[in-house]
Amino acid sequence: MMNTLVYVCPFVPAEWVAAHGMRPCRLLLDAAKERSLSGVPSGVCPYAHTFMSRALFEADAAAIVVTTLCDQMRRVAELIARSSELPVFLMNVPSTWQTSTAQQLYIAELKRLGRFMVRLGGKSPSREQLAEVMREYDTTRSRIRAARGVLSARHYSEAIATFHRKGSADLAPPGAVPTPRGVPLALVGGPLMANHFQVFDVIEKAGGHVVLDATETGERTLPTPFDRRQLADDPLMELAIAYFGSIPDAFRRPNSELYRWLKRNVTERDVRGLILRRYVWCDTWHAEVQRMREWANVPLLDLDIGDDDHDSRTASQIQSFLAMLK
Repeated sequence: MMNTLVYVCPFVPAEWVAAHGMRPCRLLLDAAKERSLSGVPSGVCPYAHTFMSRALFEADAAAIVVTTLCDQMRRVAELIARSSELPVFLMNVPSTWQTSTAQQLYIAELKRLGRFMVRLGGKSPSREQLAEVMREYDTTRSRIRAARGVLSARHYSEAIATFHRKGSADLAPPGAVPTPRGVPLALVGGPLMANHFQVFDVIEKAGGHVVLDATETGERTLPTPFDRRQLADDPLMELAIAYFGSIPDAFRRPNSELYRWLKRNVTERDVRGLILRRYVWCDTWHAEVQRMREWANVPLLDLDIGDDDHDSRTASQIQSFLAMLK
């Protein structure tokens, strides 16, 4: 059975893992089911703790990959290394990204991850093998992007999360093609958990419609399509450009690309309101609230949530926000 590498960070390229003969699995967490360890350790937020709980008990997991995007995840890597025999790899993803030095550091980390996978029983791919795997993933992502508007907002976002977890996605509409209704909105912020996709239903019930899923589990963290000509010449460099050089995120310094990406998509999709959905413990997204409010040329709802974002307070906030936009 193929060894599985588990992670949650969008800057870990699934193609790189698959080309090494291992199964990439970007986990979709569920706080309601996976909080199996008692107590949250010091220095670890509930999301990181849930990741640790799930990763340690993932079936067929050969190793866990953690990145340096936040201090809580660094702490999780330390705890896993001390408490489990399951190998853990801490991958350094530079926060600065607009220099060739930062890009070369990211590529060096990919090569180090590659050597780690070889020690676990994987194989080092040839340039041609890596390029072929990249073309396969790129084709699937193109099919996913084409499904936007064919699937409901919730089904579309769940399909993206399924693709991250399994490498494939069910893109067949469960019924009739939905007719978008309600105020067009963008949902922005960190990752959704499996039990949080109900937020799309809450928004639609209140009279809104998510036309842009800019959460970490949504389309914002899909890497850009590969340049097929460059892919043949230097696939590893093209992989680094598509992931490290193109995925916008709040943790990046500068993170101006996040705002450029949002502005382009908000304009193209005629978004009339932004919902910034952030966990109360996440300082990274908390720090963006005021800047995003000043930047946005549409109303913004700052939606701070805990483990469960579907209580009556959250629904009431969404309803009041939509009532203002109608």
